[in-house]
Amino acid sequence: MSWVPSNENDHLVQVFKALADPNRQRLLDRLHADNGQTLGALCRDLAITRQGITQHLDVLEAAGLVSTVRRGREKLHYLNPVPLQEVYDRWIAKFERPDLEALSSLKQRLERIRTMEKAKLVYVTYIATSPDQVWTALTDPELTAEYWGHRNVSGWATGDRWEHQRLDDGGADGAGTILEVDPPRRLAHTWGLSADAGNPARQSRVTFDLEPVGDVVRLTVTQEDLPADQADGTREGWAIVLSSLKSFLETSRPLSSLL
Repeated sequence: MSWVPSNENDHLVQVFKALADPNRQRLLDRLHADNGQTLGALCRDLAITRQGITQHLDVLEAAGLVSTVRRGREKLHYLNPVPLQEVYDRWIAKFERPDLEALSSLKQRLERIRTMEKAKLVYVTYIATSPDQVWTALTDPELTAEYWGHRNVSGWATGDRWEHQRLDDGGADGAGTILEVDPPRRLAHTWGLSADAGNPARQSRVTFDLEPVGDVVRLTVTQEDLPADQADGTREGWAIVLSSLKSFLETSRPLSSLL
């Protein structure tokens, strides 16, 4: 089942309805704690019938809160926080954001349990534009500066170096190597913090998959082999960046206040 919102209000209604059920909240909590689980694993963790969990996952996937990836014969389920970020942007960010962030950060630190040395994150969002426009937005350094707050600089050919450059001094917060280039369908590169340059164990892989679905583009971002100590900040960062990209391409207004 694929989530394709007809308009922003319908989408938000779907998200709120999906979140209203305690069992679906528990499923999202389980995926947050251990992302990329099979249906069988979720059935073992939760005292819900297999049919019941399948129905709940269908609702969450329809709302865009869960995305799925096939691995051989298995179907893996991933928490997709982008719709939650969109709810946050509309209903929460305008209020006492510093206080809310401080409380949220404290809660996460008190509750954080590390279960994996490496993390895999999967995000899905739908953007009312063309694949070519999404591709350009991902690879044009001046456009990434608009909605990302950094310039993504590269020659964009396999083997080229890629840098995530700051706007103030041109220094790089991250860098990597281009692994795959198939415009406007797929882009993949390694990603590592500048402080971890030269340490392969601290490098992850980021893949952007673009797929036209009717009049919109399904953008799937997958980050694999991410060091566990970077997972929380990266998870929140992608949700903000993808919401900003969507807003930028659909309305010409990035979420600059969040970057």
